[in-house]
Amino acid sequence: MTAYMDHKNLANETIDAKRRQEITDGVHRVLDTVAKATADAGREPGSAKLLAATKTRDVGEIMAAIDAGVRMIGENRPQEISAKAEGLIRHCADEGFDLGASVSPLKEGSNPEARTHIPFHLIGQLQSNKINKVLPYVDTIESVDSLETAEKIARRAVAHDITVGVLLEVNESGEESKSGCDPKHAIELAGQIGAIGGLRLEGLMTIGAHVDDEKRIREGFAHLRRTRDQILASGDAGTADCRELSMGMTHDMALAIAEGSTIVRVGTAIFGERAFI
Repeated sequence: MTAYMDHKNLANETIDAKRRQEITDGVHRVLDTVAKATADAGREPGSAKLLAATKTRDVGEIMAAIDAGVRMIGENRPQEISAKAEGLIRHCADEGFDLGASVSPLKEGSNPEARTHIPFHLIGQLQSNKINKVLPYVDTIESVDSLETAEKIARRAVAHDITVGVLLEVNESGEESKSGCDPKHAIELAGQIGAIGGLRLEGLMTIGAHVDDEKRIREGFAHLRRTRDQILASGDAGTADCRELSMGMTHDMALAIAEGSTIVRVGTAIFGERAFI
């Protein structure tokens, strides 16, 4: 168990009015930023989606974000998914949403076509012994950075008779502290992953360079976009759905959107600074 989980009840479902308003304001500011960056880039409205990064946030905080307009969430750690999933699924069902891979029971007399699906992503690293913990809940695992990891996820997916969405994580910055495959191998690796049964290759993911040089940050994002385009152009089996570009966070989301991001992963700008790492 992660140490901070001894000090914060992540399954907590209650939230006071002040905290709810803080989160609501944060969501609205970020949605406005995403919309403006999308328009400034000359892109279609809605072509860049907001994923709320919910590391260390409890059920009540996450539901406040969903109530404010968030329509995609992402967790960093399988332990947190286990702690929060059932409460989130229940609250989402009460509000007419289906969360992640878990299809909630429909209330009597409800219209299934009126329900909204909220994708649930794992955006952090996944150890092989935690795969079964996340598969009942997440639609997509964004942190796949090797053929070995992809094959391990695929074996569990096939055993569960499901198909799991994956994004190939690419280390565009070249920083040793970051995970992700070498950009030189990304196209070949994407083709290999796309051919594996039980997986659906949905796109690519990266973390922007941790520098003040906007040009360097944008170069990494632009390279990921070109890599995605080459994968799609290859026509290789299993790569036709490789369209998503998950890139951009609180500090660099506008740059990422300018370079073609389709998913920005934002936590701090929505929820505020984390009390725990």
